[in-house]
Amino acid sequence: MKIVADRKKIKTLLSKAVNEIINEDSLKAKLKSGKILRVKLGIDPTAPDIHLGHTVSLIKLKQFQELGHKAVLIIGNFTATIGDPAGRLESRKLLSSQIVEKNLKTYLNQIAKIIDIKKTEIRYNNDWFGKMTPKELFFLTFQVTIQQLIEREDFQKRIKSNQAITLAEILYPLFQGYDSVMVKADVEIGGEDQKINLLMGRRVQRAYKMPEQDILTTWLIEGTDGAKKMSKSSGNYIGITEKPNTMFGKAMSIPDSLIIKYFRALTVMADSEIDEFEMGLKSKKTNPRDIKAKLAHEIVRMYHGEKSAKEAEEEFNKVFRKHELPEKIPIVTLKKGSYGAIDLLLKLNLVKSKGEARRLASERAVKINGKAVKDPKTKIDVASGLVVQIGRKRFVKIEIK
Repeated sequence: MKIVADRKKIKTLLSKAVNEIINEDSLKAKLKSGKILRVKLGIDPTAPDIHLGHTVSLIKLKQFQELGHKAVLIIGNFTATIGDPAGRLESRKLLSSQIVEKNLKTYLNQIAKIIDIKKTEIRYNNDWFGKMTPKELFFLTFQVTIQQLIEREDFQKRIKSNQAITLAEILYPLFQGYDSVMVKADVEIGGEDQKINLLMGRRVQRAYKMPEQDILTTWLIEGTDGAKKMSKSSGNYIGITEKPNTMFGKAMSIPDSLIIKYFRALTVMADSEIDEFEMGLKSKKTNPRDIKAKLAHEIVRMYHGEKSAKEAEEEFNKVFRKHELPEKIPIVTLKKGSYGAIDLLLKLNLVKSKGEARRLASERAVKINGKAVKDPKTKIDVASGLVVQIGRKRFVKIEIK
């Protein structure tokens, strides 16, 4: 494998969506040395889906691959049972190995959408932790004190609020650090909330008389709400296997303030092009909606191809700009008759409660064949082909039995 020493590519690697590098001088020297570096990224399969927040570090791993270095992907099928405590204000539930294995089934196929999986060394950390002896575990735990492990901000918040911290969570950084020993990592990549865990890798490598890895932390990405870190539990995520139309629509829903950050962290578009977008937004010469559409198109293209990206954009414009009906609308079969607006929304599974139905109707967010329902008590005579719409995203077409 030939090492690429292209200055422009190295600059992109070390700056784009990068939060911090430790030790930057060391890493720059390694990249210029001509040596093939072993670049580690660990992912715990705590859920079956990968979302765009996960892809920031995966894209960075791909950049190392493109320079000729060895990507080492650690699938944490042992550490996933514990779960990374970083940023959490309460303990995670212990995952069974069966759930972890189930989550793993589609993981590599999803990851292969970003990195060159055929050129990646894939390791599973249960291969060594499942065989670790008590003596080996004792040696590992001697490398750090309890005080050092619990001084982190998230644990201190838990202590102050009287929230439990399990011993397994306290040991999690040590386990992640030991992974670096087992794969002889030269570099480790992780999100900026992973800094403590990545630094632990250096400490543990030192204890095992190994050269210390350099670490590179990447940006954390806010979700579509623009507030919380992207996660499935917060409901603000964009999954990389979601349908193109859904992915495009979610990308179009992000706050304007996140457009450039998403471009830099979640796409492989050239910095020069993103700089132009940023200048256009700052000068207010460009409509943010137009730039956001380019972002949504690029995100869909990366995971579904150009054809799907064009179709998703056309469908979005048809529904949200021209206010036309989407091409495909779910069909629900009902008995012929007259239904109250609230009962109809419930029967069509468009709402979860009568309270939600009343609120939407009072806000005039409910439309029947394009006309707003003004009164929640309105009676509606259903017929085949009648389209019920809530907001801009939820549509149902009725067919009569």
